Amino acid sequence: MAAEPGAILGVDVGGTFTDAVLVTEEGHFTGKSPTTPEDQSLGVIEATRQVLEKAGVGPGEVGHFAHGMTVATNALLESKGAKTAFIATRGFTDLVEIGRQDRASLYRLQASHPPPMVPPERRFGVAERTGPEGVVEPLEDEEADRVADAVAAAGVDSVAVCLLHSYRHPEHENRIGEAIRKRLGGEVHVSLSNDVVGTFREFERAATTEIDAALSPLLAGYLRRLAARTREEALPEPDIMQSSGGLAGLGEVADHAAVAVLSGPAGGAAAAALIAEQTGEENLLCFDMGGTSCDVCAVEGGRIHETSSKRIAGRPIALPMVDIDTVGAGGGSIAWRDSGGALRVGPESSGARPGPACYGLGGDRPTVTDANLVLGRLEAGAELAGGIRLDLDLAREAVGRLGRELGLEVEECAEGIVRVADSEMVRALRVATVQRGLDPRRFTLLAYGGAGPLHAAGVAEELGIETVLVPLAGGVLSALGLAAADRRRDEVHTVLLPEHRLDRETLEELVGDADVAAWDVRYAGQSFELTVTDTSGEPGRLRELFEREHEARYGYADPEAPIELVTVRRRFLRPGPGFEPGPRPDLEVTGPARVDLGEATLHVPAGWEVRGEAGDLLRMTRRT
Repeated sequence: MAAEPGAILGVDVGGTFTDAVLVTEEGHFTGKSPTTPEDQSLGVIEATRQVLEKAGVGPGEVGHFAHGMTVATNALLESKGAKTAFIATRGFTDLVEIGRQDRASLYRLQASHPPPMVPPERRFGVAERTGPEGVVEPLEDEEADRVADAVAAAGVDSVAVCLLHSYRHPEHENRIGEAIRKRLGGEVHVSLSNDVVGTFREFERAATTEIDAALSPLLAGYLRRLAARTREEALPEPDIMQSSGGLAGLGEVADHAAVAVLSGPAGGAAAAALIAEQTGEENLLCFDMGGTSCDVCAVEGGRIHETSSKRIAGRPIALPMVDIDTVGAGGGSIAWRDSGGALRVGPESSGARPGPACYGLGGDRPTVTDANLVLGRLEAGAELAGGIRLDLDLAREAVGRLGRELGLEVEECAEGIVRVADSEMVRALRVATVQRGLDPRRFTLLAYGGAGPLHAAGVAEELGIETVLVPLAGGVLSALGLAAADRRRDEVHTVLLPEHRLDRETLEELVGDADVAAWDVRYAGQSFELTVTDTSGEPGRLRELFEREHEARYGYADPEAPIELVTVRRRFLRPGPGFEPGPRPDLEVTGPARVDLGEATLHVPAGWEVRGEAGDLLRMTRRT
């Protein structure tokens, strides 16, 4: 680690285990604790105590604490949020429900979009209107007070406000927010779309604001409990990982939960970007398989793929985030027989409690972990976090019951479970590569998470990948990434400026003192734009970068067509401590073999070999 006052702590909450990494001058220390779904902060403190004890470090010696969690993620996946009201310009209260008027799936007619977080009876219209150029219908004080009274009568815990064109003219939104706060004091959370998003496209802006309002009270409650417990433990208040891959203050994230929907997976992506920088491996496919889900993303040309908006659980979120795809396939994913007699795995998970059958905590349904134990890829009797020991007899009993339903022997059923789980993860990796025009064979697979190294070779073979990198700290890599991550704040604002107004003075004013500036640009008349990064302030350079990207994406560019600057994206960074590459592990293994990594296990099948590399990395390659 780079110099930093005191020890550096990173804690990542997963669906099954909570991982902690403490970095001191003597090295890094790791720990795992079962996740505590009823209050994730309990597991955070337990994992933290473990690593402090291992390192012989007191809580007062921790100088920096970074945290990633799944509170907002899980609430969104389960459509659970605070009781929320939605306020829109009169006539537009059903904006989120109407959406884009497209099908959730083109060929599955029974598929539907998720319902809005706010039901019709808690949607309120406001007599006001702004257009792109300014106020069309003024907002009267009496109207703002009337809406505040209606919200108070609805008995809600949170309010989302999204008025037309408030990304450019926020005055009406701000006045409604003031009226609600005056009427209800601090009793309700208020999310204003111009604070949350700041970009055009009414549906995406409204949906993001609604999500922010529904999730913020839940996340704020969790973070308050966590902050109280860290104070009791004499630990510093944690910074929180955002979906963008950068850290922000606890209070900032508590106010806007939408920025933390991918908080947990983003820590692993941050670590992957550092590994790419340190190893010179510019093209990495990140394969993070935990106990509940598998998260995948790509590092191309040394840079992690990011996106300005994404659908999560079918809901659009128009905020900067790491471009991560997730499938419900983890070590705790439950295997089952569907109505057609086929073997299926996930998305239901055994979670932290009761966990897989082999944990001996009351679970009796077969999981991917049970299948790996039956196949000898995990060591029978091995001890996991929380004193859990892997019970082979319980695993064989659970897998055997499913096998009898399918007409398979125990080992055959276990092999089938692993292959089906692998296929789900391969599908996610193809979404991150093939569907984005990338050839996975050009990439090295970076496998981490508690179960990632177990499945890395099988996934690589399916994708035609010849090389796999596995960090020795792969089982807790997301926590390590949290500890090393930068502090980051993003500002995004739609400007809609034609090319003839793009002079150097205007561009420099838009960049301001940002550390990184990106621009969403399109040809005039296009419906969508491309994002390019440039801080030069040169209009000619902006056009050059846009046309180069347009040529790469669509196969042509039009030097005669005027361009339009749609959105400005500014990023402010405070570099994190990073981490120094570790030594070269002294290891050479030829498969079939099993390599214990401490918090994870690497399965080396026949035809593969493993060698240690500098940076505490293992390189697994297929023998030719």
